[in-house]
Amino acid sequence: MTRTILRFGKVARAVHWTVAVLMIICILTAAVLYNGSFAVMIGHRHLVELIHVYAGFALPLPILLGAISAAYRLDLRRLNRFTPADWRWLRSRTRRDGTIKVGKFNAGQKLNAALSAGAIAALLGTGIIMYFPSLTRLSWRTGATFAHDWFALAVGLLVIGHILFAIRDPEARRGMRTGRVSASWARAEHAAWADEALRSQRQVEKNTNAAPR
Repeated sequence: MTRTILRFGKVARAVHWTVAVLMIICILTAAVLYNGSFAVMIGHRHLVELIHVYAGFALPLPILLGAISAAYRLDLRRLNRFTPADWRWLRSRTRRDGTIKVGKFNAGQKLNAALSAGAIAALLGTGIIMYFPSLTRLSWRTGATFAHDWFALAVGLLVIGHILFAIRDPEARRGMRTGRVSASWARAEHAAWADEALRSQRQVEKNTNAAPR
């Protein structure tokens, strides 16, 4: 039987899929609001706008709630830390051949997470200024609209890239769907994390077998 490793717990998967659904809702409703042809075809512009606004306001909530979990907080710390191996991985042209031992997240995933978090914060801030016009002066609202549009485009490109990478890696999709990945995939893609996870898993199995029955 193929050995597997736990990659993501229930909280991490719940946060990921909730944010993904909210993000897709924001992108689709934004497409309707900014494209006259879609707006005329679908109608109900005010309802679409409300769905867009509330989905946008809700985007940070799963991330904040997920921080209750110690395992999720550990993943956030891993995403927030660049190691020497990550810099070598970025500079290497053969970064995916497994010779550079990276941790649970490679440098590309860390950059994607940082850019996504920054963009969500920017969209939330500019969205609040646009939705509550009495809070700021006109020049701020104009700037917020401009920034909101460009950050929305950047997020859309990030999401498309994320989906394309996921399509090419069924084992990574399995990890986010079921929580577990094969040990062989982990060693090839995230060798440093695989070594750590397998040592921990073997220790748990050893303690379980040694326990009195």
